[in-house]
Amino acid sequence: MSEKTLSETEAFVRLMRQERQDERVIRAFSSLVRRYREGDTGKLPWAEVREPEATDIVRYADLDDVALRERGEKLLGTLAVIKLNGGLGTTMKLEQAKSLIAVREGLSFLDVTARQILALREKHAAEIPWLLMHSFRTRDDSLRKLAGYRNLAVRGLPLDFLQNKVPRIVKASALPAAFAEAEDNWAPPGHGDIYLALWSTGLLEQMRAQGIRWVFVSNVDNLGATVDPCILGYLDREQVEFAMEVTDKTLADIKGGTLIRCRGRLELLEVAQVEQGHVEDFQDIKTFSVFNTNNLWWRVDALLDRLEKGALELPMIVNPKTVHGTDVVQLETAMGAAVGCFAHAKGIRVPRSRFAPVKATSDLLAIRSDAYLLDEGFAIQPNPARDPALGPPLVKLDDRFTKGIADFETRFPYPLSLIACKSLKVEGDVRFGRGVRIEGDVTVRNTSQEQQVVPDGTRLGP
Repeated sequence: MSEKTLSETEAFVRLMRQERQDERVIRAFSSLVRRYREGDTGKLPWAEVREPEATDIVRYADLDDVALRERGEKLLGTLAVIKLNGGLGTTMKLEQAKSLIAVREGLSFLDVTARQILALREKHAAEIPWLLMHSFRTRDDSLRKLAGYRNLAVRGLPLDFLQNKVPRIVKASALPAAFAEAEDNWAPPGHGDIYLALWSTGLLEQMRAQGIRWVFVSNVDNLGATVDPCILGYLDREQVEFAMEVTDKTLADIKGGTLIRCRGRLELLEVAQVEQGHVEDFQDIKTFSVFNTNNLWWRVDALLDRLEKGALELPMIVNPKTVHGTDVVQLETAMGAAVGCFAHAKGIRVPRSRFAPVKATSDLLAIRSDAYLLDEGFAIQPNPARDPALGPPLVKLDDRFTKGIADFETRFPYPLSLIACKSLKVEGDVRFGRGVRIEGDVTVRNTSQEQQVVPDGTRLGP
């Protein structure tokens, strides 16, 4: 390592060692810092981007058969489930874990996902470990919420583990941030950190010792992401090392990361990695027709073998932020990008029902409505009484009045009926009463300075 390289990274190394971080984590972040300071923007040369090959992505419809389901059910005792729970609800003006928001029938995301795993264990009489990956900002509140549940941790594995934290970088100097409030100097490194977090804590070796062969990972706010034995059976039969669930892109999903072919292998391409001038090409849903749901499956032994050769070289995402008026960057990685690190990787084209995330209050309004149901396994599913031709309800709310969860709750104190709704757009300050039904394409517009109220029992539509 050259003197120049040492001087560029030593401030970060010293800071991370003061926090007693694992040397593997420090080396991986130092590598990102070097790349950033040498001018790596994280962009992928568009000339190298190709469409996936026909054999790269398999259709879930071709896997949904009795033999694969039975094979997968027999393997459930070798599976662990991990939920990513590191996000604060900042998009909805919260300063606590987003998973604490009530999403259905008074149950939070954490309540629903905990009940999903308990129902799965009971149905199949299998001790399936369930772990949460927390950030340093979400752990305490989340564990307090789950304290009322018994036997969530099984087989000697912990209920949770911590995502690492990395220094923020001041854009002007490329040095570590040094704000008065120490916590502001640190950032989560993106969910691509999951592999290092599991490895550096020894959890991967613990899983292998406990007979865990497979891991299923998804976001805690995606309540459609439940364990599917058919997928597990297929992965085992074909000896797939890493699989990513993808689903069909719509115009609402054009910014979602997609699978591509690059440098002779299957890779994930995020919009942040697209060169300027090619974003429209990336968003062409005829060329790149699927996007990453962040539901991932991987083999424990394959990941350990790969990590023992060195940390995964994941594409870098440069995430600009402003903190206390100072421009900083956060260097992140995406966990789906690991698809490019395995020779035997696949995409699985799943139905939209396996992707029901809540990123904003507009998503929350839809999920709380009768367009969706909680099934017996506590998975969110499209209401079978809804016309499939409608697709998921497209909801657009006015951020001036509903971006924050508190403001949203005052304007939507009751669930709407969206079972026959194709789209709903609300402009201005509007409060909806009890039992309001939306049908077809509806726009509610209030241009006055006074709040408008939609009365109880109103039907809006053609």
